[in-house]
Amino acid sequence: MFFGFWQRTLRFCHSELGGIFFGTSPKRMDFMTDQNAQLIGPASRVYFSQRLRLHYVDWGNEGAPPLLMVHGGRDHCRNWDWTAQAMRDRYHIIAPDLRGHGDSQWMVGSGYELNDYVYDIAQLIHQKGLAPLTIIAHSMGGAVALRYAGLYPETVKKLIVIEGLGPSPKMLSERKEISADQRIRNWIDEVRKLSSRQPRRYDSIEDAYKRMQEENPHLSPERARHLTVHGVNQNEDGTYSWKFDNYVRAFSPMGFDEETSTKLWGRITCPTLLIRGTESWASDPVADGRAKHFQNAKVVAVEGAGHWVQHDKLDEFLRLTDEFLAE
Repeated sequence: MFFGFWQRTLRFCHSELGGIFFGTSPKRMDFMTDQNAQLIGPASRVYFSQRLRLHYVDWGNEGAPPLLMVHGGRDHCRNWDWTAQAMRDRYHIIAPDLRGHGDSQWMVGSGYELNDYVYDIAQLIHQKGLAPLTIIAHSMGGAVALRYAGLYPETVKKLIVIEGLGPSPKMLSERKEISADQRIRNWIDEVRKLSSRQPRRYDSIEDAYKRMQEENPHLSPERARHLTVHGVNQNEDGTYSWKFDNYVRAFSPMGFDEETSTKLWGRITCPTLLIRGTESWASDPVADGRAKHFQNAKVVAVEGAGHWVQHDKLDEFLRLTDEFLAE
């Protein structure tokens, strides 16, 4: 990271100052400035929701149509970097870190409920005046985006969700076999265990990088390293830990409200693209019947992709996204 800083500094000095001090032609200066513009990453920003200091990145181009990108559980906003880089010239892209994730503040004295995440996203859209907007979301972030779009259908122009429909009907059926009192006791036990669970410490970023590769073997080494660098903090003793709060692992004892979710899906009026990977654990929404709850949804399965379609098959994902948004 330190070496990377000096690389960026030297690149800046050569391109921005070269024409003045080293006789670079104006034409060459224009070319290098344009090149540098492509290398500039997003700006880090904050907003507040329920007194939490929440983080998001802004990819610029504020005069363009707004596009919100929402990550999944135990992930972070920089997981969208490759997608954002490919689309930043056409959209004003905002990518938040959900509460308890990335560089956003952790909750204290409460859990992480789906509706809490929905409130945070609603606040971000409201505070920044982003509506009407397009949303791309993954996994848990997809569930958040779908619920928001069902609550405020008039504010969403188009919606792309990668494996964000929540537990399959089979999983929900199995969960219903557990009594409500037992689910609450299980939740208490789980949270109690989490209270004594310390964030795992890795001796080096390399060790964390290897864990990232284990979690998603579809990732290229380059993408796995990028996600790792942006997904860890260095501890005071020099070790590294993931940024997310361990308490996000605890699922609500009330579970996933299937009735409320399907009713809200039915309220979504915008064109919706539901994407899944054929090598993922996620259930096929056409085969299991969930796709029927949508008014205007198209379902696409991406061959050879796992749960993180936007990483595993980036080019195919971008093609599907561009075609859908152009319709």
